[in-house]
Amino acid sequence: MGAANDLLLDGYDRIAQSVPDVLDGLGTDGAAWRPDDESNSVGWLVWHLTRVMDDHLAGLTGDEQVLTSEGYDERLGLDLPVGDTGYGHDADDVAKVRFADLDALAAYHRAVQERAAAYLATVTDLDRVVDERWDPPVTLGVRLVSVLDDAARHVGQAQYLRGLVDRRA
Repeated sequence: MGAANDLLLDGYDRIAQSVPDVLDGLGTDGAAWRPDDESNSVGWLVWHLTRVMDDHLAGLTGDEQVLTSEGYDERLGLDLPVGDTGYGHDADDVAKVRFADLDALAAYHRAVQERAAAYLATVTDLDRVVDERWDPPVTLGVRLVSVLDDAARHVGQAQYLRGLVDRRA
């Protein structure tokens, strides 16, 4: 394993460590709380960052997404299309992301992170072009950093919202 693998693993592991902390003891109402009707909730943010990670990594590896391969589409029980990642959601869509069981969301995130770690530990072709729709074309390394950056931003938002939820109580 090379230095790039180690850095990617460290970055993704930081997200993996943050998500359980942000969900711990939150409760389903806390996970669904939004500061106003146009805002995201902690639950939506964690779900979204996990869905994007699952979707994008499966696209890179050619594997089926963890969501469907391990039955999380049913366990999460959301009234959304299976392939939905949250991209482009409006306020009504965000409101639909409400969990009866936060343990299922935490388990889904953990499963996605475990698959990501296994892949990141072995990937060697970071210069391989994976998306030619952009100029310049996107390489595997750039895509993996992009997913990490997106997840870090969303977990930071979730941590901030969690603080607001805790202060309301």
